[in-house]
Amino acid sequence: MTDKDITRIKVGQFAVSIIGINKLLDEMAGTWADKSDDEVGAFMLDRLERSNYIPGSAKDEYGQAFVREFRKHLGQPFIEDAPQGLDIKVLGMGCPQCDSLTKMIMDVLTEINLPAGVDHVTDIKEIARYGIMGSPALLINGKAVAAGSVPSRDKVKKWLVEAGQSLRK
Repeated sequence: MTDKDITRIKVGQFAVSIIGINKLLDEMAGTWADKSDDEVGAFMLDRLERSNYIPGSAKDEYGQAFVREFRKHLGQPFIEDAPQGLDIKVLGMGCPQCDSLTKMIMDVLTEINLPAGVDHVTDIKEIARYGIMGSPALLINGKAVAAGSVPSRDKVKKWLVEAGQSLRK
């Protein structure tokens, strides 16, 4: 298994790394598209828990997350989890600029004491789904605020403070 087989997905309020989900999604695409969410979730749980730790108490949440990823993969409608706090994504293949932007975001969040989920998306297929060409790209709650370069720390701080204030309203 290579590092390329690891994908981060949202399970409940946590970002979790899952080994082998992309390969499984590709395998299932043709034959499982018309199956019910319960069938898809049960099958994916069975297959993915062989190579991933899935706590027994969280199997329902994992199943729902797997179904969501499957439906997304097929371009079918899916139910997105209700947002809880800021959702921040850095899109980029893992270059030094992408890594420095991710670190800067975490530093600013710590400085302003703002809870947020920060995900650095490096999978090229997932990056392509966002339709943003410049790297690194920064998304705050699904909205692209920067692409193609690392914004200044002051700009990042301003955006995060504003996004945090909008959550409190």
